[in-house]
Amino acid sequence: MSVTYHLDHLQYLESEAIHVLREVAAEFERSCILFSGGKDSICLLRLAEKAFRPSPIPMPLLNIDTGHHFPELNEFRDRRARELGARLIVRTVEDAIARGIAVPTPGEISRNRLQIPTLLAAIEEFRFDACVGGARRDEEKARAKERFFSFRDSFGQWDPRNQRPEVWNLYNTRVNPGEHMRVFPLSNWTELDVWEYIRREKLEVPSIYFSHQRLCVRRQGQWMPVTDLLPPRPGEEVRELRVRVRTIGDIISTGMIESPADSVDDIIAEIAAARVTERGSRADDKSSEAAMEDRKKLGYF
Repeated sequence: MSVTYHLDHLQYLESEAIHVLREVAAEFERSCILFSGGKDSICLLRLAEKAFRPSPIPMPLLNIDTGHHFPELNEFRDRRARELGARLIVRTVEDAIARGIAVPTPGEISRNRLQIPTLLAAIEEFRFDACVGGARRDEEKARAKERFFSFRDSFGQWDPRNQRPEVWNLYNTRVNPGEHMRVFPLSNWTELDVWEYIRREKLEVPSIYFSHQRLCVRRQGQWMPVTDLLPPRPGEEVRELRVRVRTIGDIISTGMIESPADSVDDIIAEIAAARVTERGSRADDKSSEAAMEDRKKLGYF
């Protein structure tokens, strides 16, 4: 009697990501998982549980807090780390500014650029030789250029034109002192895959991903949340809308989408019909055609 063993689409992606996570644990001495509390890093933590349980997850969680995060996200981040019994390391842009590590430009509101020196300082502080992140190739064209194991030089910089080949899932993980690797186990996942995995695994996600009432201001062709950091300007349209987020960044750069989706099933149906990319609502990606790639070259996530 012949026996066949078949992995469905999600099982294949899961096994691929678990293989990458185990490769990190085997090849690197001091690795960490970049955990923001967003949907991708939530999936990453579940995969790490499956890769290493019943042993503890063998790497701490690292988050770079800009001080402009949604409070819902930080609450979820802290609580999830406690539930897992994982070590959570938080380094703040505010502290990096005070220490002279990050230098704001006069009039600059967004702290996206200031995350770069803050992250690189944390990597140097803990001597991390690998940082595992939840980035996916389908998110943005610069992310699509990344390998599973993406090399960073001693300055934390990335050269998209000089990357190591990954033939037959063979990974070159060698780094010299001061260099490190960024690792992306979810590279081949899509936004729809992430939500279908969240449904299958019954994972909790921050409430901001679901439809809720929020005061918003119309700016640069999208609805932005009204906050003390982002007050309406004279003449701007302000409405209370039923909205949610598809991708979460700073509270001043995350666009809200009008949506009635208040369950995971609703979100999956909405994404399947969407004709706008996931990061189409992120104002930080609209500053130039190559905004993300420029930031990544300097050390961004």
